[in-house]
Amino acid sequence: MTDETATEHDAACEPLSEADRPLVEQYDTGLFDLDGVVYVGADAVPRAPEDLERARAAAMRVAFVTNNASRTPDAVVEHLRKVGVRAEVSDVVTSAQAAARLVAERVPEGSRVLVVGGEGLLVAVRERGLVPVQTAAEDPAAVVQGFHPEVGWRQLAEGTYAVRRDVPWIASNVDRTLPTDGGLAPGNGTLVEVIRMATGRTPVIAGKPAPPLFHETVERVGAERPLVIGDRLDTDIEGANASGMPSMLVLTGVTKLGDLLTAPENQRPTYLARDLAGLFAPHPAPRLGDGTATCGEWTAVLERQETGTDDRQQQFMARLSGSGDPLDGARALLAAVWSAPESARVDASEALALLRGQDAAMG
Repeated sequence: MTDETATEHDAACEPLSEADRPLVEQYDTGLFDLDGVVYVGADAVPRAPEDLERARAAAMRVAFVTNNASRTPDAVVEHLRKVGVRAEVSDVVTSAQAAARLVAERVPEGSRVLVVGGEGLLVAVRERGLVPVQTAAEDPAAVVQGFHPEVGWRQLAEGTYAVRRDVPWIASNVDRTLPTDGGLAPGNGTLVEVIRMATGRTPVIAGKPAPPLFHETVERVGAERPLVIGDRLDTDIEGANASGMPSMLVLTGVTKLGDLLTAPENQRPTYLARDLAGLFAPHPAPRLGDGTATCGEWTAVLERQETGTDDRQQQFMARLSGSGDPLDGARALLAAVWSAPESARVDASEALALLRGQDAAMG
């Protein structure tokens, strides 16, 4: 876990293995999530288009990675260009493409595949030399499922009929919700659950947080030293960890510092940044002591609390003191909290309030 601004390294901050080099010099490819990282809805994240150009100028390959299987890469490119981001079709990798690869690995070329989804999946299936069909009566060799707003009972029923025949079943992703202009709506995970409940089977997952989408991206763009950049712990960061790839969490989307404090180990990022400017900064690591963590001019301390009850769960208060870059404080606080016993309860409310008072990105 690290930071994102070009700050001088205090002696208390131990650099990671690449010393003081910014991330764009350590990694040859950035695997960028979209919503919450590059744009939020119809608007670009402030300075994101400029930072992406800076990354390209520094010789970092830019790849856009999305769990959304309903849109084709062409549609994603059109959206990116509308928000001021330069992009080509070859820069975009979708969960539909990763799902189609998983299908192609399981059935012969030219096989019929029942598609429960929309245009994004249809295009991806054809790209792999497979033939998309719409009904179980066409004797498909596999079923592939991805979100599309027009998926209804008939498609779900046809998918159920085919899945019951024990053919391979691949899902693009299992996100339970999908952000829309009206709020959170049912996502592909909800639709997958319908077929799972009707058949008792579980699909192979292609999208985040499963590794296939990350591996698909690496292969398509030829990445050798990839870095995953995302805003969600349970998809981007968990997926990066599952794929054995380093990650940078940005605070421009859904995850804020308070969420990180309680993140399980498999959802903890390698680096922490306010936004994409973190690519151009060195990322020092905090120095851990016995219940303490220090970085820059900040020190976090865990103080054992006496509850006066029979409660055997250890309880701590996280204290934070110092000055300078608040992200140094965030780095120290996270390191200290994450060093507590797994079953411990840590109150970090005062420390969070201190950081939030100095930096709105902490949220």
